[in-house]
Amino acid sequence: MALSAITTAAITTSRHSILSHSPSLSNLTLFITTHRPHYHYHYRHSRKLITTMASSSATPSPDHKTTAPYGSWHSPITSDVVSGASKGLGGTAVDSHGRLFWLESRPTEAGRSVIVKGDNDENKEAIDVTPKEFSVRTVAQEYGGGAFSISGDTVVFSNYKDQRLYKQSTDSKDSAPVPLTPDYGGPLVSYADGVFDTSLNRFITVMEDRRESSLDAITSIASIEFGGNTIQEPKVLVGGNDFYAFPRLDASGKRLAWIEWSHPNMPWDKSQLWVGYISDTGDVYKRVCVAGGDSAIVESPTEPKWSDEGELFFITDRKSGFWNLHRWVESDNTVAPIYSLEAEFARPLWVFGMNSYEIIKEQNNLIACTYRQKGRSYLAIVDKNKSTLSVLESPFTDLMNITSGVKCLYVEGASGVHPMSIAKVSLDEQASKVVDFKIVWSSSPTISEYKSYFSSPEFIEFPTEVPGEVAYAYYYPPTNPVYQASQDEKPPLLLKSHGGPTAETRGILNLNVQFWTSRGWAFVDVNYGGSTGYGRAFRERLLERCGIVDVNDCCSCAQFLVDSGKADGERLCITGGSAGGYTTLAALAFKKTFKAGASLYGVADLKLLKEETHKFESRYMDNLVGGEEEFFERSPINFVDQFSCPIILFQGLEDKVVPPDQARKIYQALKAKGLPVALVEYEGEQHGFRKAENIKFTLEQQMVFFARLVGHFKVADEIVPIKIDNFD
Repeated sequence: MALSAITTAAITTSRHSILSHSPSLSNLTLFITTHRPHYHYHYRHSRKLITTMASSSATPSPDHKTTAPYGSWHSPITSDVVSGASKGLGGTAVDSHGRLFWLESRPTEAGRSVIVKGDNDENKEAIDVTPKEFSVRTVAQEYGGGAFSISGDTVVFSNYKDQRLYKQSTDSKDSAPVPLTPDYGGPLVSYADGVFDTSLNRFITVMEDRRESSLDAITSIASIEFGGNTIQEPKVLVGGNDFYAFPRLDASGKRLAWIEWSHPNMPWDKSQLWVGYISDTGDVYKRVCVAGGDSAIVESPTEPKWSDEGELFFITDRKSGFWNLHRWVESDNTVAPIYSLEAEFARPLWVFGMNSYEIIKEQNNLIACTYRQKGRSYLAIVDKNKSTLSVLESPFTDLMNITSGVKCLYVEGASGVHPMSIAKVSLDEQASKVVDFKIVWSSSPTISEYKSYFSSPEFIEFPTEVPGEVAYAYYYPPTNPVYQASQDEKPPLLLKSHGGPTAETRGILNLNVQFWTSRGWAFVDVNYGGSTGYGRAFRERLLERCGIVDVNDCCSCAQFLVDSGKADGERLCITGGSAGGYTTLAALAFKKTFKAGASLYGVADLKLLKEETHKFESRYMDNLVGGEEEFFERSPINFVDQFSCPIILFQGLEDKVVPPDQARKIYQALKAKGLPVALVEYEGEQHGFRKAENIKFTLEQQMVFFARLVGHFKVADEIVPIKIDNFD
């Protein structure tokens, strides 16, 4: 349940027709189809070249502010700006010419994902590689990732509609993708996280086969042949376990490393790193367990990578409980730490294709890496021979993947003033300092127009209900250059509980947050016990206590802000998606802290989730919740009598992670109880909303719902409210 993104009756209609009704949307079911580095902030790889950021009339500088109630302020950061401005980033790669490629998803194209090619000439615009009839996305393990790979002038990618692999030239503008895998009559087999095997002219990839069962797919590591005039069945190289990830081939093509794990574990609980030796015919004829095989050592190895010299590196959290860099000593099959630090050098394996470190080709004793410590990311260089670490200067406080370029690194990152971006980072000859830092792609290239409206995240540490334990959050105060509230008023607060729950929220520039704060809301994004980024002990606080620790920490955070004078205790609202939607519903059922809530594709019935969800998470709740009694006691659907405040629900009708029955059951129960409640269902949406019109509608209806039922103010935006059962 990693994704962090109305009334019900018998009539189905389109969103366009509903919005034509006034004054409210009623009686309808909505199926809404120092050598200081140089920092450059131009976006050479954007769809339009932006060399400077123009000031806008949307950011006035009045001599004095207008006094108006919190929540009622006008803001130029509209729902249209939010839904259309931010593109998603699905990975980066560099070809043999040193050109950068990236995968971007576009809400304005119904969430279509496109491979885009940059140019080494800064004066040339980037171009789409993916033809318009294709969308690059895999649904392996539902969350996907690792949907494309590049070698030389060839890209192999997964096509969303049929889930087949295709091969395409990256050089020819008119190159048509050619299918590599069989047509099974539908999207029944998915592929992810693939690598090229140039020595045997094939592609090695994770394969998820759902032909026999969509709820119990067969996962393996398979090879796909490039040669021949006919498409052949994939050949299974490694199989028999429940899950596989990170197939990585050494430079000689003779050794294959991979990660595997089995039920009931998730990959961050316990996993294993294996190395298989490849015969001349391409089969794995011998295998060795490198890490995770010793029952006396609890660890979850991840991200194996071979150096050009044939040395295997990976990240694991053995002994310290923090994901740190290690190496394999093949001669005696032992593991040695490279550098130890109470920090996380990796992220939980929710998606395929993560790449948190790179071996610097020009200095093969050096490893460029990112790590996370106390709510902030760092870019660093580790000397594997000297076991030293040097932090590099970067304006990003949040870092994700790294890709090696020609004498540079491409880094995915963000900060409180930067949206998710790709930066080209050039280092000096010794790779010890950053000499140039250039943002070459931005998810929201025109975002600085609204700079004066931005609320900066404040990293906070707050006490939990457990004496001596703390949890963490990012607090965003109401911010608007034109408006202020009266001195005796405290702002309404929207608390967000992130999805996962084994995940982490990060303090970056996010227009979804700024939409609220620029209108006079306080916003807080919580990393409750169980979140990642703080080591194994912190994330294991949630084991057998899901629905308790997360709920208590969110309530403690809200009360902490009320006690600090930063929020109005009578106007506390909570929202969350997926697992965050579960925490939202559980907080409203079992606590009285919040006055209203919004659940986006959230879980109401834990037992039903276990029965209906996909294979990857089908045993997830076993460790987080416990036995049958705990499943019952922590399911909000079983305690409808304890709900006492308004709730709005949003649900995708093609969601296979949290199926629509979850939202429908809690909606009907709350409606029957007589509480104000509304349900929005979106056709064509899965787990997380990707279409701009649905992102916009969800944001607007949450805000007007809270304003009408809790805020007691009129929003400045022209939003037609939906009908709320038991209220309108």
